[in-house]
Formats: sequence, structure tokens, C-alpha cells
Amino acid sequence: MPELPDIELFRQLVERHCRGRIIAKATVLDPGILRDTSPSALQHSLVGSRLMACRRHGKILFIEVNGSAVLAMHFGTNGSLRYVVPNQSEPPYTRLRLDFTDGDHLAYINPRRIGRVVLARSVEAIIDRDGLGPDALDPSLDAEALAGLLGKRAQSVKAVLMDQTLIAGIGNIFADEILFQAKVHPNLRASSLNAATIRCLFQTMRSVLRTAIERGVGAEVSTTQTPKGFLLPERHSRGRCPRCRTPIQADKRGGRTTYYCPACQPKND
Repeated sequence: MPELPDIELFRQLVERHCRGRIIAKATVLDPGILRDTSPSALQHSLVGSRLMACRRHGKILFIEVNGSAVLAMHFGTNGSLRYVVPNQSEPPYTRLRLDFTDGDHLAYINPRRIGRVVLARSVEAIIDRDGLGPDALDPSLDAEALAGLLGKRAQSVKAVLMDQTLIAGIGNIFADEILFQAKVHPNLRASSLNAATIRCLFQTMRSVLRTAIERGVGAEVSTTQTPKGFLLPERHSRGRCPRCRTPIQADKRGGRTTYYCPACQPKND
């Protein structure tokens, strides 16, 4: 599932190729991905408008156009964006495409149709409607704020990191990576962590996410550029710890699999 680094990479793609471009055509290839709008309303708001900016909050990408319209893109379990130039074939599972005046276009791809596209008045309206917490890389989120979130929760530390109403952007894969790098067992009660561990966890969260973005690595766009020592390439049944080579433990709960090193991440709760 696309997580914060994936969405940031999509944002960079839009900023690099699409900012300032005029949308000549908006084609909804699958109306089922739209929420709270219709294909005709979407086209009316976008066609002829200039793409002004692109923002991200957690796992949502916001494309802002002149005329006070914001297109919010949720990517579901395996959605993505592709910038397509003339003579390139249309990517499979394209659900929405925004054509620019010179013939290039932006394709919103969603194989499983779980993602959604929302037309809104503002970025804040979507954040408020979805009840999202601060972005995991928001400067206003510091170690003290994280301690306040963790100290009040009886759930596991991993569950708190993944709760989008508390911290937006972290999913199953990067929660595992952050906890592995911080040497924290994923099933420890959040409220049991001491101040030093929380400071380490906060610093690790920021470092892991920023490193992934810099290296072009996401939950859905893992590449050969995965940093040395990352757990991500070892998240499989035969994986071994990048540090100590202990076999990676897989813990399946509620349809989600957690991977961790039992030697580097002991549970002392």
C-alpha cells in the first residue's frame, strides 16, 4: 500500500512535470473511483484550469488548480501516478487522466479500484473530514508530541504509528522499518515506552522516511536503491536481519503481517 514516501515521490513527479500546465481535458475512465462528485462536475472544475501546486498530507496527494478547486487523490492498496508523453502507451488500470495542452498527460492508476478521487474546496476540508492527524514529517510534530500520543495509548506501538487520526502517512511497511531501525518490538504497549526510547523512535521515524524519499524508495516503489541495513528487502518468509542475520519473524494479525527481528527487537513489556 502506498505510504508517505510513495506519495511524496508522486508529489515530486507532479511538481517536476505538471506545475503551471493547463488542463485541456479530464477523462474519467472509471466513475467508480470518484467520491462526492461526478465526471461532468470534475471536468467542469478542471478543464481550462492551470495546475498551481501539489501538496501531500500523509497518504493523500492534493492537486490544486486555479479556481479554488482541489483534487484529492487516495491511492488505496496499490495505486500510483504516471506522467505520460505522446506516443507512450496508456498505463494499464488508468482510472483518470488529465491531459495538458501540449499532449502530455497525467495518469491516475488504480488496479484494485480501492483508491478514490475527491474534488474539494480546500486541502483543509479533506484533512478535517477524514480526521487526519499531523503529517509524520510536519515540523509541528516533535518528540514531545509523539510522547503525548504514545503515553495515552494501551495499543501496541505499531498500531499507534499506523493510526492515521494520530499520525498521518505511516502504514504497515514503514511502521515495520521504523520500529526495526529503532530496535523496538512492534507489539510493545505504546504507553510502556520510556522517554529515551520515544526520542529515539521519533528521530528514527523522521530519518527512515526522509532517507526513503531521498533514495526513491517507497512501500510500492522499492528499488535497488534501498538503503543498506533497511529491513524492507527482508520482509518475506526467508528474510534475515540485516544486522545480525537472525531469521526474521512474521506475525500475522487481523489480515496484516508484521516483520521484525526477535534478537534486535526483544519484547520486554
